[in-house]
Amino acid sequence: MIISIGSDHAGFEQKELLIGYLLERGHDVIDRGPENDDRVDYPDYAALVAQDVANGAADRGVLVCGTGIGMALAADKVPGIRAANIITPQFALLCREHNDANVITLSGRFVEPAVNCEILEIFLTTEFGGGRHAGRVEKIMELDSLV
Repeated sequence: MIISIGSDHAGFEQKELLIGYLLERGHDVIDRGPENDDRVDYPDYAALVAQDVANGAADRGVLVCGTGIGMALAADKVPGIRAANIITPQFALLCREHNDANVITLSGRFVEPAVNCEILEIFLTTEFGGGRHAGRVEKIMELDSLV
C-alpha cells in the first residue's frame, strides 16, 4: 500500500516513528514533510497529503499534529477526502468499517506512540463494511459538491 504522511512541528517526532513503522511493514511511503520540528502551519501539510490521496498517488493518508483536530479539519476540505481524527484503536476500526475513512489524523501530544502505531495498523488493515454504510458514505461524498 502507498501511504502519504505529513505532520506539523508538534507531530514531527511521531511522524518519523510512524514512517519507520510503515516501512518495516512493507508499505511505500510518501513523506510530505516537514523535514524537522521547526514551527510550520499544519494546513500546508494536510493539503499535500489529502491531494495525494484524492488524486490516487497514495492509497491512504496519515497526518500528525498536536491533537490531530486541525489536520482533520484541513484535510476534509479537499474533495474526495474522508479524514477522521482518531485517538483510540476502536475508533480506528469504526472509521474504516462505517465511514471508509481514507485519511487518518493522529495526536502527537496526547496519544502515546505505541497506541498511534496500533491505531495506524487497524486503519490500514480494516476494510470498509459497505452494506448499510455505503449509502451514508455516498451522501457524505455528495457534500463535496455543495457551494
